[in-house]
Amino acid sequence: MSDRAHVLVILVTALTLLFILRLVRHRQMRAKYAMLWLLVGMALLVLAIAPWILEPVSRAVGIAYPPAMFLLVAIAFLFVVVVHFSWELSRLEDRSRKLAEELALLRTELARRDVAEDADAAASVPTSAVARGSASEMAREPD
Repeated sequence: MSDRAHVLVILVTALTLLFILRLVRHRQMRAKYAMLWLLVGMALLVLAIAPWILEPVSRAVGIAYPPAMFLLVAIAFLFVVVVHFSWELSRLEDRSRKLAEELALLRTELARRDVAEDADAAASVPTSAVARGSASEMAREPD
């Protein structure tokens, strides 16, 4: 790799790490995910600074071309991340559905209580007061 490309890879990796730190600082990324991405970013920074580390690792695994080892690890990592996010999404969908059901039940119960309170309030008005009210209204009207 040329020196310019090497510097570019280091710069892009460092900027990525700074971006992740900014997301955490502004609370736009949860700490559990930030730790994962920071570890990945640090590993990428090490590989950007010292790309020759891949050679002995790829030879030990039996891969002749070191960048292929990097791609294999990257694809495996991304597969694990996608499976984890799918699991998180399924869990959150179940939780949202349960919360929506509980909210619907609470709203129904609240509506029943409002109807029952209105019925109790209407039933508690004495009929004699209603009769007195109409009699007094009749007495006021001279027509």
